Amino acid sequence: MLIKALICSFIPSLLVRAMGENDMYYDTFSNDFAFGAATSAYQIEGGWREDGKGENIWDRFTHQNSTLIQDASNGDIAADSYHKYKNDIQILKELGVETYRFSLSWSRILPNGDISLVNSKGIEYYNKLINELISNGIEPMVTLYHWDLPQQFQDLGGWTNEVISDYFADYARVAFSAFGDRVKWWLTLNEPWIQSVLGYGVGQFAPGLKSIGIADYLAGHTMLKAHTLAYELYKREFQQEHEGKVGIALDASWLAPKSNSSADKEASEQAMQFKLGWFAHPIFSKEGDYPPIMKTMIAAKSKNEGYARSRLPTFTPEWISRIKGSSDFFGLNHYTTFLVNPGKSNSPLFKDSEFQLTQDDSWPSTAADWLKVVPWGFRHLLKWIKEAYDSPLVIVTENGVADNRGINDLQRADYHKRYINEMLKAIRLDGCNVRGYMAWSLIDNFEWSDGYMIKFGLYSVDFDDPERPRVAKESSKVYKEIIKNRGFLAPQHLE
Repeated sequence: MLIKALICSFIPSLLVRAMGENDMYYDTFSNDFAFGAATSAYQIEGGWREDGKGENIWDRFTHQNSTLIQDASNGDIAADSYHKYKNDIQILKELGVETYRFSLSWSRILPNGDISLVNSKGIEYYNKLINELISNGIEPMVTLYHWDLPQQFQDLGGWTNEVISDYFADYARVAFSAFGDRVKWWLTLNEPWIQSVLGYGVGQFAPGLKSIGIADYLAGHTMLKAHTLAYELYKREFQQEHEGKVGIALDASWLAPKSNSSADKEASEQAMQFKLGWFAHPIFSKEGDYPPIMKTMIAAKSKNEGYARSRLPTFTPEWISRIKGSSDFFGLNHYTTFLVNPGKSNSPLFKDSEFQLTQDDSWPSTAADWLKVVPWGFRHLLKWIKEAYDSPLVIVTENGVADNRGINDLQRADYHKRYINEMLKAIRLDGCNVRGYMAWSLIDNFEWSDGYMIKFGLYSVDFDDPERPRVAKESSKVYKEIIKNRGFLAPQHLE
């Protein structure tokens, strides 16, 4: 028995060495693994002023800064899912998914941002959506915040103002109270790194502030507190009755060392800490707080620039303790890979770092200039998370690719096939604790500063047609087959 156990434990490492990075791995996912698809409120709902909805920062940003959107468009109508949610649920059913990840519009539920006015029509809409999902056998996974802060709060400084964390907890209580009896999977925030850096640092996204190295750090600080307050609230007031799970969705590319040199490996680790570690280290590490490399480098640069204190805010010991462990699972959004080497930062997104990012010209390009197809990077990232944070429960809350073509989206079909296969390798061969995969996105939608110029959907939406018809793309058929087979069946000649 001992010899058999040793042989079995050795097989995965043999397979890793024998299998090339681009080789397909034939195996299946466990029965408790959840396949799904994802969207967000502003990107698909439309109905921007309908039934009492209040204004949010993307409403204001697109209406006042249309030149910053590639096609000068907005999400006023988008895919019109506010009226066509049943159509969306039917294509979810057609796909065969078990889970649908969507976000709530904060200002649709609380038009003023605070609880002085709860919009019954907003509550009614999400109740209908959730009930329709459940009646079709689809588990709802709800994101409380996907970048659409009520504009009234932005007028107070937005996420740079720590009081917003208390208002976020009030909003979370309304959502948990209204939907918690049926929703068992919650995400507090989507990609706080993107909201901080692109929204408050370089101004590419709403609210459009340009204060890199100051406002972005303040915004991130507040969002970590907001996440923690919502998590604590759920555990204190709703956990016993509803028995749900609360997590956070963090975005990460795999930031691979450009070579095997120790200098490139160190630069890669620094990059991972500045990107993923900024929000993951306070929550998922054993030590808590911001990554030491971030604290050290930002403090030193702040001092050299004449600041009286670090531009990176400081958590009290109490907050370090409260934030640490404040997540039941690790929501991961992943799209691509970059190569890293030491040097003065070549990206405005990483003001305080000392690394450079590039991509290999041989990697396949897509309609998004930042998104190269690098399936093997997904597996490396999942292994890094396992090792860095003691094998947390991971749900892949977004993964997908951009194009600007029609329904014959062969690149997207191949992308999902190969990225899902790398995830399967990470689970079966590396022991990563991954329990779900949400394809981004269910349907074509408003892609932020790219408007409708690029597409991520498994189903196309004709935005020139007032009816906004949904049409299955080739990628939806490939994803449907993977779900049906629970993975990848070996070709006949290999069996």
